[in-house]
Amino acid sequence: MTKIDTSRPETVLPTPSHTVGPFYGHALPFPGGEDIAPVGHPDTIAVHGWIHDGAGNPLPDAFVELWGPDPDGNIPRVDGSMRRDGASGGFMGRTGVEFTGWGRSQTDASGHWSARTLRPGARGQSAPYLSVCVFARGLLVHLYTRIYLPGDDAALAADPLLSRVDEARRGTLIATDGGHGTYRFDIRLQGEGETVFLEFQ
Repeated sequence: MTKIDTSRPETVLPTPSHTVGPFYGHALPFPGGEDIAPVGHPDTIAVHGWIHDGAGNPLPDAFVELWGPDPDGNIPRVDGSMRRDGASGGFMGRTGVEFTGWGRSQTDASGHWSARTLRPGARGQSAPYLSVCVFARGLLVHLYTRIYLPGDDAALAADPLLSRVDEARRGTLIATDGGHGTYRFDIRLQGEGETVFLEFQ
């Protein structure tokens, strides 16, 4: 029988209770999760970026959820857009017709994620934005943030949330316009350039 030295952490193998995911990758992704916009809709935009840890390394096993209103600023009220296989009952992906405003994107081996959705409209006094939830290794609780789209400086300056964020960090909430309806939004979990995360009570 081999005796294990438990006096040093590096000699003890992790047990399930010590391991923090990413277990969500087993059941949460679904075909077309990142294709939120209906097929051929004229207000479709593409949002993409990379997720980095505190050391600047990309996370190949992170997960992003997005929610957003339609171009008129209305929250979608449709039941859903999923198709199921009649024989197996498994998800076949979206119908490509309804806009639910919600989707999921998993990062690839380089830590990159992407989604196609509709350009969000303004709601109340807020500038147009997409709500984001980040799941990643080492996170006991997922993180919330927002993606504001650039272009309307007056709306961004008047936004109630952005105006409360330190000016030096405000840019971590605003995507970069890549042209042709594409926007880049990188997420930094901690360290230099850390994305501003929100706490809901």
